[in-house]
Amino acid sequence: MTDLSRHADALRALPPSCGPVRLVAVDGHAGSGKSTFAGRLAAALGGAPVLHLDDLATHEELFGWVGRLREQVLLPLSRGEPARYAPYDWTGRRFGPARTLEPAPVVLVEGVGAGRREVRPWLAALCWMELEREVSWGRGRARDGAGLTEFWNGWTLAEERHFADDPSRPYADLLVRQMPEGYAWQEGPGATAGANRFVTDGRGSTPPY
Repeated sequence: MTDLSRHADALRALPPSCGPVRLVAVDGHAGSGKSTFAGRLAAALGGAPVLHLDDLATHEELFGWVGRLREQVLLPLSRGEPARYAPYDWTGRRFGPARTLEPAPVVLVEGVGAGRREVRPWLAALCWMELEREVSWGRGRARDGAGLTEFWNGWTLAEERHFADDPSRPYADLLVRQMPEGYAWQEGPGATAGANRFVTDGRGSTPPY
């Protein structure tokens, strides 16, 4: 089941979770294809805003961005107001000029840890990119090249510690696996049956996306 437009319609039908916004997280290991998937899903949603958590993290705080996310993004959106955040410049090692993220029917937040415990109460849905850790990391290292080997060595240790303490996959509503063409979607371990949640299509294994 790879029809993103159908999945987008189902996400739009969910109840708002952050003020008027349906906040949808895309989580997974570094290198698992989160950014590409989020971009394609955003297009299927008619140009939904996408917040990349790389813009809130820093070299010193790879996973210490929760306060910035809450104050700069979640609270304004919960009031129906535009969010304003200063994206981090990974080359210059400083925060750059502020950007505005408008409230929309669906807003995507993508990045490692997007489904962490502090963020889940604000989410309408949590998608997990279903790709093994070592494969994901290998893809990421190949993409970034030898010049970032030292960074990746530190990153993988930090990511391993993060998910050991605060795993996202057990709470995922949807498991998304990239296929040769498109994506396959499956109900995740955190999906809850009943009203306003994900209902299987009668075969018991796949949500109506």
